[in-house]
Amino acid sequence: MSWFQRKTAGIQTTRTEQNETPEGYWRKDPNTGEMVSQRVLEENHMVTDSGHHFPLSGLGYCRMLFDDSQFTRFDADLSATNPLDFHDRKPYDVRIKAAQEKTGLNDAAVGAFGTVGGHKLSLAAMDFSFIGGSMGSVVGEIVTRAVRRAVEERAALMVISQSGGARMMEGALSLMQMAKTSANLAVLDEMGLPYISLMTYPTTGGVTASFAMLGDFNIAEPGALIGFAGPRVIRETIGRDLPKGFQSAEFLLDQGFLDDIVPRPKLRRSLIHMLNLLFETKEATSEAPTSAPAETAA
Repeated sequence: MSWFQRKTAGIQTTRTEQNETPEGYWRKDPNTGEMVSQRVLEENHMVTDSGHHFPLSGLGYCRMLFDDSQFTRFDADLSATNPLDFHDRKPYDVRIKAAQEKTGLNDAAVGAFGTVGGHKLSLAAMDFSFIGGSMGSVVGEIVTRAVRRAVEERAALMVISQSGGARMMEGALSLMQMAKTSANLAVLDEMGLPYISLMTYPTTGGVTASFAMLGDFNIAEPGALIGFAGPRVIRETIGRDLPKGFQSAEFLLDQGFLDDIVPRPKLRRSLIHMLNLLFETKEATSEAPTSAPAETAA
């Protein structure tokens, strides 16, 4: 029965297994296969040298975009309840508490206000680490309050989407956030205030079907996954195959659904440029005469 006996003292591993590193210390660049330390990634806003964009937290976007990384955070006291008494593998309220302890967030979005390039900006940044960035009542309220804050302060609005869609544990209450946020954006539009929507990986489901695609400027990060339903559902619904990569930011830009693709290292500079153009144009318009003087006949 020698085949049951170990012939060597140690356990032999393949070269691939030997190169495995503890999770959290290193990340593998999908483009090159190289290992990058978490510290280096964080210093570069979670972007590798090859240009791959790892997910960035909502607070990470705030620190990156606002002047001197200074901003006022809002709505950190809001927390979801379990109005439908939803139970799957564990009660919904227990899952919320676990996500809060793991991420340090109250829910899947962060509301903040500050200046970018000297211009006032109201920001709502979603965070995929909190239950997949799903949109429940709290996320909808944080986005809505960010919109209202922009109206009150006569400021620009930016929403950074990073979501798997509506949060099924809240049922119709989650779906209602689509109409709620869209209605408030209509008020912002009536006030003539700019709304910049940034779509990151992933932006899907009810978020795409509502506020994510309603920006005056719809921009995305390179390689962002943007869509409503998954490829299989779409294929079964329309009965035909779709082009490869049809839900990528690059494909949507080619089809006219996006205004631009902005790499994360250039995002702050691009945002300042947009705000400079928007507010300078607005000021010039307000200073111009309301009507041209009538021409006199010769």
